[in-house]
Amino acid sequence: MYKCITATTGDVISNQIPAFIDFEASSLDLIASYPIEAGLCLNGKYLHSWLIKPCEAWLDWSESAEQIHGIERDELTQNGNDVLTVALALNRLLPEQVFCDAFTFDSFWLHRLFRAAAIEPKFQLESVSVLLNSRQVKLWPDARQHVISELGLPVHRAENDALILSHTWQRVNR
Repeated sequence: MYKCITATTGDVISNQIPAFIDFEASSLDLIASYPIEAGLCLNGKYLHSWLIKPCEAWLDWSESAEQIHGIERDELTQNGNDVLTVALALNRLLPEQVFCDAFTFDSFWLHRLFRAAAIEPKFQLESVSVLLNSRQVKLWPDARQHVISELGLPVHRAENDALILSHTWQRVNR
């Protein structure tokens, strides 16, 4: 059983569907990159996302990454949320465990965010692979493509990718 809090009402919801998180980042450099967007899917349907304003020390920027996610650095500096606001929201909304599909990258960006905010996460990030048996692992790529087609959402936006993760997990668990 997974429990989380809705952002709009503050109600505690319980379900058998885990919480999923995704990040978009300045680049794929595991030394200099930083998170620029965080997205959540809670209970298979509650979506939340935040653009993240880069800290002064966060200078890395990849034009090729921008082409993929479509988020301009100027948009982040003008409309992004500060790191503490995002980290506090994640701590408030997420249950004890949250799952991602690119653990190496997502864990790096999550910890970079929380380090910059000078607080600790109150949840544990895990790879979605720990939820899957061998049959589900084999089904995952085709199920993900089917979900992407079915939802008709652009990929490489954090909220959309978190929703795709949740729906893919549900599909391989039918």
